[in-house]
Amino acid sequence: MTMNNQILGVIFDLDGVIVSTDNCHYLAWKRMADEEGIEFDRTVNERLRGVSRMESLAIILERATKAYTEDEKQEMAARKNAYYVELIGSLTADDILPGAMNVLTLLKEKGVKVAIGSSSRNTPIILKQIGLSDAFDAVADGNAIKNSKPDPEVFLLAAKLLNLSPANCLVVEDADAGIEAALAGGMRCLGVGSASQNPSATFTAADLAKADMQSILG
Repeated sequence: MTMNNQILGVIFDLDGVIVSTDNCHYLAWKRMADEEGIEFDRTVNERLRGVSRMESLAIILERATKAYTEDEKQEMAARKNAYYVELIGSLTADDILPGAMNVLTLLKEKGVKVAIGSSSRNTPIILKQIGLSDAFDAVADGNAIKNSKPDPEVFLLAAKLLNLSPANCLVVEDADAGIEAALAGGMRCLGVGSASQNPSATFTAADLAKADMQSILG
């Protein structure tokens, strides 16, 4: 690997990569949907992976039997988020996914910069809950972007905050939308979880515990 394309920074998606809040999202959306009499299950929930809150709501409302005003949609999204914040309040360091801490330690030892690139506006809360508020050199999240994945905005912002070229960054993602966003931003990507089946991913591993970061870094 030449200096021009050496990996100098790694940008991690948060949910499903560093910590799993998938079930918190599911339970929060399920509670809101049940209150509205909208059919919602795990199959529909899979379509929400890596998607923004309002886009997720639009998918859920495909099964609604009535039309909702924009104000009502905003209220529903806010209600779901309140339920979600309540659920993530119970997260601890024990919820950090396998391999995440070892990979972060390895990257720090090698002088590789690390960042979070997440569409979630609750990123600061989650990082605080699991004790990783100060573990990253930069955090780009839903509070600082206009476009969610598969738009590359959040990853490009993370690279900018790291003061690195996209070509020198590796994105770690568990959602297909995130893989698409990384590639659109000119970055290489490591697909984990469900994204480990994505043929477009530059590298794949079942999870961070099984990722050969030494080889990936070159």
